[in-house]
Parts: sequence; C-alpha cells; structure tokens
Amino acid sequence: MADTTIDRPASASGTFALGGQLVVHRLGFGAMRLTGPGIWGEPADRDECIRVLRRAVELGVDLIDTADSYGPYVSEELIRTALRPYPGQLVITTKAGLVRTGPGRWDPVGRPEYLRQECEMSLRRLGLGQIPLFQLHRIDPQVPLAEQVGELAALQAEGKIRLIGLSNVTVDEIKAARAIVPIASVQNRYNLAERGGEDVVDYCERERLGFIPWFPLADGDLTRRDGPLSALSERLGATATQLALAWLLHRSPVMLPIPGTSTVAHLEENVEAALIGLTDEQVAELGKLGG
Repeated sequence: MADTTIDRPASASGTFALGGQLVVHRLGFGAMRLTGPGIWGEPADRDECIRVLRRAVELGVDLIDTADSYGPYVSEELIRTALRPYPGQLVITTKAGLVRTGPGRWDPVGRPEYLRQECEMSLRRLGLGQIPLFQLHRIDPQVPLAEQVGELAALQAEGKIRLIGLSNVTVDEIKAARAIVPIASVQNRYNLAERGGEDVVDYCERERLGFIPWFPLADGDLTRRDGPLSALSERLGATATQLALAWLLHRSPVMLPIPGTSTVAHLEENVEAALIGLTDEQVAELGKLGG
C-alpha cells in the first residue's frame, strides 16, 4: 500500500472527530493571514493566497478555519474562489461576533440578530448550504451568554450550522454554554510560549472537545534563528516553526493546530511538521524551553 504521507503530510498528524461527527486531520490551516496588514482588506498577492488554499488541500489539510471578520469578509471570499466546489471531506469553520472598524481593531457584538445576519452572510460568501462548524468569536459582555449561544442553537436547529464552537473563553464559560447547547470545539490563544490556558486544554481533553489553538506559532523569540529552539532544531533537522507545531500535536490528542500563512513555501514547511515524531524526552525538553 502506498504511503500517502509523502504527498499528503497532513495525514500524519492523526485525526479527530469534531463533535464526534466530523473527522479531520489534526493539522489544519488558519485563513486569517490571507488578508492585508492588520487583517484588513485584500492581500498583497491574491493569486498566491489562492494557490496556498489549493495547495493546503493537496497536502491533506481538510480543516480550514476562517471568520467573517478576517478582512472583513476577504478570507471567506478567497476560500470560495479557490476551493468551490469543495472536496467532500473538507471541513470549513467560520466565526462571528467581532466587528471590524479598521486595521487591528476588533469589537465584540453578540446581539442575536447580528449573529444570525453574519451566519446567513457567511453561508452566501462561502457558497455552503450548511456551515460545518460555526464559532462564537468572542462572548459579548453586554449581551447575556444564553442569548448569544441560544441563537446559535436556533441556527443549528434550522440546519444552517452543524456544530457549534466557542472562542476566547474560560472553563466556566464553556460549562455555561454547554448547559444550553452541545459544544464541539474551543478556540483560544495557545502556543509553546503562551500557555495561560492550560486548564482549558485539560478540560477539552477530558470532555473530548476539539481545542483549536490560535496564534500557534507565537511570532517572536521561540522561532527566531538564534532563539531557544535553535539547538534542538539543528539536532533534529527541523525548523523551529516545525518543532513548535509538532509540540502542539503532542500536547493533547484533541489539539487541532491551524497555522496560517500567505505563501506556499511557508505552508509546505508548516504542514511537514506533522511528519516529526518526537520522543517523550524531546516533548518535555520543548516544554521547558517554552514554559
């Protein structure tokens, strides 16, 4: 039997069943970077971004994460242009709940009517009959959680979304949401260098909720050429970026890293992280470097 990991390295990351229903390879792709500076407007090279999306699927990526606020709308539109008609196994996740008023600006809006509007618009932009996983991008402190999550439950009952996820939440907030509707995933900021949410990761692992770490590579000291990962990187013949992603994959079986990029070369480097087999000792060593 042919080794599919040669041509489709993302398959080496293993699989996870979101909500016990949607089976995806654990190493996915985050489409936030397919936009202009400040996650605002069109990318500098639209054609390259389209190539990135198509190449990701070729490499075995079948989980692509986006949001209405990326651009805004630019990322979703690019996904449709590049990939529709979609491969049958592809799971596209999107989010709503943040309004953009300019580059680098994000304001929570969780009014039920707004969340419904954005869901309807995402369906049209993506060209989908149902969104596989729809996530509340951030809880709006001005709106009762029951109203925000309740609207997502209504959209689910109507068949417009299949699974519901949360983003930027605490364990208590996850529990409160789960008392209203089943939750399939949690997307919080988490990486080798920033592990303030270990309790959320542990909770998701216990409850078999997918944990999608955003900002999985933590631009900065960890992945620079002379950073703390450089010695181990040289010894293992992998880049610091690949080690940071490999550590995430080893951290928990519910971990679904979604590194993003706007270039094919960087995409290919990221996805090859799935091929790196770390020993328990190397995982511990990496953990100490980032802790």
